[in-house]
Amino acid sequence: MNYLGAAEALVRETFQLGVELAKIAGGISTVSPAAADRRFADPAWSENPMYRQLAQVYLAWAAGVGRVADDLDTNGADWRTAERARLAAGILVSAFAPTNSLWGNPAALKHAFDTGGASLVRGFQNWLDDLQHNDGMPSQTNRDEFQVGRDLAVTPGSVIMRDERAELLQYAPSTEKVMSRPVLIVPPPIGRYYFLDLRPGRSFVEHAVGRGLQTFMLSWRNPSAEQGAWDMTDYAATILDAIDAVREVTQSEDVNLMGFCAGGLITTAVLNHLAEKGDRRVRSVSYAVTLLDFSVPAPIGAFSSRAVLDLARRNSEREGVITARSMGSVFTWMRPDDLVFKYWVNNYLMGEKPPTFDILAWNADGTNLPAALHAQFLDIFASNSLCRPGAMTVLGSPIDLSRISLPKFVTGAMTDHLTPWKGCYQTTQLIDGPATFVLSNAGHIASLVNPPGNPKASYYTGGAPGPDPEAWLASANQHTGSWWEAWANWITKQSGALKLAPARLGSRKHQPDGPAPGLYVRDLAPI
Repeated sequence: MNYLGAAEALVRETFQLGVELAKIAGGISTVSPAAADRRFADPAWSENPMYRQLAQVYLAWAAGVGRVADDLDTNGADWRTAERARLAAGILVSAFAPTNSLWGNPAALKHAFDTGGASLVRGFQNWLDDLQHNDGMPSQTNRDEFQVGRDLAVTPGSVIMRDERAELLQYAPSTEKVMSRPVLIVPPPIGRYYFLDLRPGRSFVEHAVGRGLQTFMLSWRNPSAEQGAWDMTDYAATILDAIDAVREVTQSEDVNLMGFCAGGLITTAVLNHLAEKGDRRVRSVSYAVTLLDFSVPAPIGAFSSRAVLDLARRNSEREGVITARSMGSVFTWMRPDDLVFKYWVNNYLMGEKPPTFDILAWNADGTNLPAALHAQFLDIFASNSLCRPGAMTVLGSPIDLSRISLPKFVTGAMTDHLTPWKGCYQTTQLIDGPATFVLSNAGHIASLVNPPGNPKASYYTGGAPGPDPEAWLASANQHTGSWWEAWANWITKQSGALKLAPARLGSRKHQPDGPAPGLYVRDLAPI
């Protein structure tokens, strides 16, 4: 790293800030908030000279801090070091926004005056409640408004298999005829599966069933310390058992497999094992915002320092699991404006209850990760072990992505801060076979909960993916709507002929054992 260049950047930005402060004091500064920055939407920020200058000072300082962090790239810093600097700068800049304090927030002051101070009393009560029940972090939603199985995860279906790690859900067909080859969905073991089955009209499962697809879903159990030894081989074995159950129920020789997020990592381990054995139980694979190649620069790299990873590994080994709250905090601080301080202002300064929103209710309903699986995920993250032949062994098979050859559908999300789209795109190059890549215009979760009919949603499709993702995008076509539609069109071609929909779910061997969404998603145990 060029430390002299970094020092020069700091001196340059300090000088430029001094010049801008002089302009602000003289009333000739042109610094102003971006139109999309809702923190400064109150008219006082443009009409009141004191507030206008306060905003300008903050914005000028914040811009300088951001440029100093960005300059690390040009000064030869490792990209992970640069991402750590951006993360720290982002948290610092967000925390010092004047709108986070009562006296620096004219909207909160007006609201306190209009309510006779009642908003401040409610805000203090909200703060005490979060201190007691949410580790002092501002709540993002009111979870009491939604109940799984009543408001969320309501697509009809049944549990047809259960082991100690997961339940297998079969969804009831909604069409007279169905495709003969089924699709098995593998959600991430981090978080509940029902982000794929929110309310009617916002459910990926509902959309799949409506397209005539025989749809099956794994619902992972929320592990406790007693299950801390579960590793990728254990989870992969459950997927193999689920594949066989789906084949038996549908009388299909093979299945289409779909992995979401971290579920795609375990799915890949299964595909590697099958490829090594020459086993053709899987006909095609779909990946949704799954990162296999962790060498691609990404904001999540800010947490890749050896000290941070060693601490995380020791904590999960000691507790047996890494808790949902611990993992959630990591992701939350990657977007402090949107996921922390927006709710700080709403809940405490304005004294309002957090909003009621289905995807936020899901986000707050986290799951733990067994220590053994967590350690393997950390190794994949830190050393890119999935992309190094022989670096990992799952189900007794050394992983070598080059041996996998299947038709594949791969999605990325343009503003994804967890799994950057160019990294997701690399999957088209790592795994052999015909590839289709689709790029959503949204972020990580928004791209997944993306039903057709949203006029603001769009996605890109293009030709066969080559080595350069930017070249692919330059020649791609943008479409209004959801990538769900493009996936359904693609998977239909992989799903065989139509046949009459089954009259009942399950089979003699795999009898229905309770309705969807099952027990594990609600942290219940079978009787």
